[in-house]
Amino acid sequence: MNPRSYLLESFLVAVKTADPAHIVPQHLPDPPKGRTLVVGAGKASAAMALAVENAWPSSAPLDGFVVTRYGHKLPTQNIKVVEAGHPIPDENGEQAAREILAAVKALKSDDLLLCLFSGGGSSLLSLPVEGISLPELKEVTHQLLWCGARIQEINTVRKHLSAIQGGRLAAACKAPILALIISDVTGDEATHIASGPCSPDPSTCSDALAVLDQYHLNVPPAVRKTLLKGIVRTASETPKPGSLIFSRVENRIIASAYQSLLASANYFQEHTIATLILGDTVTGESREIAKSYAALAREIRLHPQLLKVLTPVGN
Repeated sequence: MNPRSYLLESFLVAVKTADPAHIVPQHLPDPPKGRTLVVGAGKASAAMALAVENAWPSSAPLDGFVVTRYGHKLPTQNIKVVEAGHPIPDENGEQAAREILAAVKALKSDDLLLCLFSGGGSSLLSLPVEGISLPELKEVTHQLLWCGARIQEINTVRKHLSAIQGGRLAAACKAPILALIISDVTGDEATHIASGPCSPDPSTCSDALAVLDQYHLNVPPAVRKTLLKGIVRTASETPKPGSLIFSRVENRIIASAYQSLLASANYFQEHTIATLILGDTVTGESREIAKSYAALAREIRLHPQLLKVLTPVGN
């Protein structure tokens, strides 16, 4: 096999490791005594919903509502899929989030809320808190995306401007919750994937305001007013770690960049090809990072003895 074939095969191995059709069925719970409501948001949410439907017992009630980006809809039967704006939120995402929140509030204690979250969920699940309009949320999102802020900083702001993120979806639910999550962020923290609708939020309105000030953003007055109000009135804050709200919630990371990297590295090792994982925490401009990786590859090619100091994958 030539080098190109090896690279293509390793890529396919990495993709399969994060393929919802492959991983979601492994994590599905037993059906509850009551009904199961599936909700979700993200670029992979439609594929995750389809995987749930294909693996769910036919005798168990199942319905739901997920929102994904335009062009990613799939032919589900019982779980409704809506397409919405990404990375800038739009009216479809706002309406979808409103319907999801209403459906979750109607659940009872013997029901189950099964959540499907993946990258992109923050903009797709766009229901602003009271006092913030969708155009104002769009404006602050646009500024955050263009100012160079890290995704964790962006989501710190978004969580405090959302009626559904930052653990607020969990707070609205009386039923047990299992959130299956495909991570696309460094660190794989549930609070930063789709802005953590079912995850405790360790950040505060003060932190969100600090992000706006750090990047000198000229956001709509209502945004700053809402955050200031949250600082004064702690009741407006997102639910925090240790809250009883999360005693019936499990956030489970079922796929991540590192898991895919490891699968690909194992593939190479099976074919006796020396492998080095450079990590899944690198952030920055991809064109510049690619130059650094290319320089490292050239250095190893010129000085193969460098590989002798590397620890083999899995050891």
